[in-house]
Amino acid sequence: MILSDRDIKRCIKKGEISIEPFNPKNMTPNGYDLTINEIMVNGEVKEEAIIPPSTWFALGTIEYIKLRNKTAQLWIRSSYARKGILSSLGKVDAGFEGTLTLSCFNTKENVHLAHGDRFCQIVFEEISSTPEKIYCGKYKGQKKITLG
Repeated sequence: MILSDRDIKRCIKKGEISIEPFNPKNMTPNGYDLTINEIMVNGEVKEEAIIPPSTWFALGTIEYIKLRNKTAQLWIRSSYARKGILSSLGKVDAGFEGTLTLSCFNTKENVHLAHGDRFCQIVFEEISSTPEKIYCGKYKGQKKITLG
């Protein structure tokens, strides 16, 4: 079950979800828009960049997310998809905490990205039961772009 904006606020109050920093303007009816902290292009990390066509790049989010007995999906904002940005966005596991690293590819035209831009939406979901094993992988606690 996907959580509504009301559900997300309730889960934040109960400590089941944490989004730091939290900006009420980033709430959507069924999620929260995550913002760009840093951009890695050609191995260089920047706060602002123009991404040329046929270029792979990575983004790190400003928001530090914590999930307890919840999971989430990531979806690119349609405004970037319409510009030709592709991203391999997926599931955020129960127990994860940290900033998120997003892998992206520009297919079409120069795209300007900057610190603070809303790039993707995180959509939170209920889990039908408490997991036997929560996420404890190498990306737990990350605070910057982390590749492999």
